[in-house]
Amino acid sequence: MNGDQAIAKILKKEGVEWIAAFPAQSLIDVCAREGIRPILSRQERAGVNMADGFSRIKNGNTIGVFTMQTGPGSENAFGGVAQAFADSVPILCLPGGQPLNSMDVHPNFEAVKNYGGITKWMALVNKVERIPELMAMAFTQLKHGRLGPVLLELPRDVMVQEIPDALVDAYKPVKKFKSGASAEDVRDLVTTLLAADNPVINAGQGVMYAEATDELVEFAELTNIPVMTTLAGKSAFPEDHPLALGTGASSGTLMCQHFLEKTDLVLGMGTSFTISNFNAPMPSGVTLAHSTNCADDVNKDHRADYGAIGDAQVVLRQMIEEAKSQLGEHGRGDVHGVRDEIARVKSEWMAEWNPSLNSDEVPISPYRVFTELMKAVDVRETIITHDSGYPREQIVPFWPAVTPRNYIGWGKSTQLGYGLGLALGAKMAEPDKQVINIMGDAAFGMAGLDIETASRSEIPILTVVLNNGVMTHYYDHMPYATERWNSNALGGEYAEVARGLGAYGEKVSDPDEVAPAIQRALAANAEGKPALLEMKTKEEENVSRYWR
Repeated sequence: MNGDQAIAKILKKEGVEWIAAFPAQSLIDVCAREGIRPILSRQERAGVNMADGFSRIKNGNTIGVFTMQTGPGSENAFGGVAQAFADSVPILCLPGGQPLNSMDVHPNFEAVKNYGGITKWMALVNKVERIPELMAMAFTQLKHGRLGPVLLELPRDVMVQEIPDALVDAYKPVKKFKSGASAEDVRDLVTTLLAADNPVINAGQGVMYAEATDELVEFAELTNIPVMTTLAGKSAFPEDHPLALGTGASSGTLMCQHFLEKTDLVLGMGTSFTISNFNAPMPSGVTLAHSTNCADDVNKDHRADYGAIGDAQVVLRQMIEEAKSQLGEHGRGDVHGVRDEIARVKSEWMAEWNPSLNSDEVPISPYRVFTELMKAVDVRETIITHDSGYPREQIVPFWPAVTPRNYIGWGKSTQLGYGLGLALGAKMAEPDKQVINIMGDAAFGMAGLDIETASRSEIPILTVVLNNGVMTHYYDHMPYATERWNSNALGGEYAEVARGLGAYGEKVSDPDEVAPAIQRALAANAEGKPALLEMKTKEEENVSRYWR
């Protein structure tokens, strides 16, 4: 067999059933012959985003793969890989490469030379016999430590060479190994946590990658410590639980703000504790404990007083056993009365926001759209994501993430149009679940043509475009241009575009028609057809943000 065939066979051994792709790349047809379905996106970034969404929902147990053409394919995919890198998502990128004798020759684009800042690991196949070795190294990086994109460049002259069948036949899928923290670190952390007057657990995406939600719930119930999540960690802890504070991101719940203001200890569990515009700021002058599987994150942005390095599931199991040894088998009661306090603050918060969530305003309030969506679907059997900007700020606090990975939160990089590719990949991962993508009109302009990918590939997702016709707040950065040429205004008939791309499309201007339109779109999805609802919404700048 040749190099392409070796790659395809190894992907098959690693459980890969489909790849996102954009031609021209010889690996695409070889994978198809091996029984791996290629899905061609309309542009490379969307294909990378699809692989990203798939890996998130599969929790890194099965890896999303994207392959692209030498040169321009690698150039166009760059943004999507950068987004996955920012959000620590394991995807395998397989770009074609220049022949070995054409490397380092201007203007040939070489992926390994240029992707160093946005990949966790990268390599070039310099000899066809090294393919099994390099693929094993790639999948090892994809399954361990802080996750992220991995790239293996495939020079065209190497990939047509023959490799002995025995080398490929001997390949074994990479196993995932886990490690825990030292007993002393766990003991000190739990002792301090139990001694705190108002501790808070801040759970991140690492809890989901470790499949540690059950352990986090058990530890929280054992100690009666409230839990908030980061944006990327939203759904790591069920938000209908009486100890749930919800999400603290660039927008978030009043419960997060209330408990962060009074806390004397924050435990970051499975989070990088990165300071960014998309994480609630950690309070100063309080004790911080940090548990992560990546030592590079410790003391990066916040100085940790206590730490426990290891896989979140393993460490939480250690913490549960330590808490039981200190408190007894059944833990302690609600000694600080946090359950009633959470319920009281949540009631105040919902009373504040109910007018928006049930608004009859025209143009339509985006919050009314979210309310009708929540009523129309079973949130436990739904995966939802958002796009950048106000769609993210508005939906994050209110959508109830009650099961792991039924919400894809993201934001350390904020590329417009990312959510559509995520939703397509999520549907590939969970075809029996309802998948929804919320995006603004500016995001649709970036990525909307991949509605055709959904139609052609029979991926029935629901896209909701919140069309307010403006680039909210972007015009603050160009006041003269806005005044002189009205350059903040956007236009387009997005439902008509969707219909032209083979999807069900409907525009809604009346708030009383939001719920019926959603039902019609869901019916189209049930028949195997993607749907797009264009909601004519108001310019809504009021968001649930209680910190600056």
